[in-house]
Amino acid sequence: MADHHTMVAEPEVAEPKVDHRKKPKAKKQPRYSVVLWDDSDHSYEYVVLMMKSVFRHPIETGFQIAKEVDNSGKAICLTTTLEHAELKRDQIHAFGKDELIARCKGSMSATIEPINE
Repeated sequence: MADHHTMVAEPEVAEPKVDHRKKPKAKKQPRYSVVLWDDSDHSYEYVVLMMKSVFRHPIETGFQIAKEVDNSGKAICLTTTLEHAELKRDQIHAFGKDELIARCKGSMSATIEPINE
């Protein structure tokens, strides 16, 4: 039977050399903008309601986006990760037609564009 009081030397393990000055950079996901495109078949009210519903933008922000899309032909609704941008684009496409405009056949058009950072 072994004596419980016998000391066993710990084996020496070489510590790996780690340079603590270099911090690994967290790789940022590329960012994408959700772009809403102008057409003549949707009202400001529709855009404001859609911005509130899809993006949780306040009414004032929705109105600014509606104004920009009307004046410039397009407006950026949100800049985010690719997956989130794709979801928001799809939600715009699924939003449905503008009930205030009789000739309106469906949702507005939206695309996603990579942004250069």
